[in-house]
Amino acid sequence: MCVIGLGYIGLPTAAMFANNGWNVVGVDINTEAVKAINLGKIHIEEQGLEILVSNAVNKDNLIAKFEAEDADCFIIAVPTPHHADNTANLDFVVEAVKSIVQYVKKGDIIIIESTIPPRTINDVVAPIFSKEQWDVGNDIFLAHCPERVLPGKIIKELVENNRIIGGINNISTEKAAEVYESFVTGSILKTSALSAEMSKLMENTYRDVNIALANELVKISAELDLDALEVIKLANHHPRVNLHSPGPGVGGHCLAIDPYFIIEKAPNDSILISSARAINNSMPEFVVEQIKKLVPNKSAKISILGLTYKGNIDDVRESPAMDIIKLLQNIGYNIGFYDPHVKQEQVNFYLGSFEEAIIDSECLIVLTDHNEFISLDEHLILSKMKNKLIFDTKDCVNIVNSSINYINFSNLGSLAKKCRINSLL
Repeated sequence: MCVIGLGYIGLPTAAMFANNGWNVVGVDINTEAVKAINLGKIHIEEQGLEILVSNAVNKDNLIAKFEAEDADCFIIAVPTPHHADNTANLDFVVEAVKSIVQYVKKGDIIIIESTIPPRTINDVVAPIFSKEQWDVGNDIFLAHCPERVLPGKIIKELVENNRIIGGINNISTEKAAEVYESFVTGSILKTSALSAEMSKLMENTYRDVNIALANELVKISAELDLDALEVIKLANHHPRVNLHSPGPGVGGHCLAIDPYFIIEKAPNDSILISSARAINNSMPEFVVEQIKKLVPNKSAKISILGLTYKGNIDDVRESPAMDIIKLLQNIGYNIGFYDPHVKQEQVNFYLGSFEEAIIDSECLIVLTDHNEFISLDEHLILSKMKNKLIFDTKDCVNIVNSSINYINFSNLGSLAKKCRINSLL
């Protein structure tokens, strides 16, 4: 097997196959990643992954290289970012497919795991092979098998989650299904490439729309002085209601991007999807507006806790925290940063310790629900912060000392008003 792309999805996938009977060559252009993997180490944070990689490398079942080579099965797991107009940028997918063309032989299986817009397999990928005189679906077999895993639980979910297998024809579906049956214990769901493409996008779009509903409720509740989190909790007692949790925005390489892949194909008919994207995109600005009310002094120090788009990972892609930081910097606030999961080389500002981040701070903003933030050092908060104020956008912090003012989406309206009154006294 040859896996193109050794990032957050490609590396766990390659390692999983390598631990289940396949001889895997992983390909990436990241020099540090290739070096690390060949030493049995990892360049990304994911629970259980380093053990899996180390075992595979030690058994000579996994090797990382810079170029593809002959294989019986090729898996493309490269990113699909978006252009400035939010349409899908398929350059990485196209380049990856072209990089394996010279190695493909009759009977090979080609699988695209990268998230792609509908009809990409039929209209973009298949023609690349057809141009090389391959009879796609007969000489070689092509399928889309989208990843469906949650960062932080990828190793478990790769095995246990149901897997969608969408071939360009029936025999391609069957051939690709046999590949994943080597380790998947969940159901193998066989369909067409087009249905596989759309189902992956709709899974993430469903969540994006649901989060948008919760975020819109937060905005309404702030106006009406309602407890948004209590409203969600009460509504979710209904047997057919499952409102998601609100937050400072939506990030990552899935929820914040995938809906646009649908919108670009049917812009006039994706009104709800577009509205949900607009709502979630507005949350960083909404959070900043609340911060301005809580801390009117635009030159004051603010502490940011959490840079990643979700808790307990190191991925800052499309993170709303990064948008909030830019907005605060543009206003003029002095900012301290702390994230125990992010490496200094991932950002262009100084990442200090928790104590460094909160010294002389007038407000501590929690933007990511890392486990490390559940119980903060309250002694440090009381002794180091200028104003003992926490604004928790993820509802994850447990505060014991009543001398610390704590705001989340439950009491945002009332406490924000209180802070404004105090600032005038």
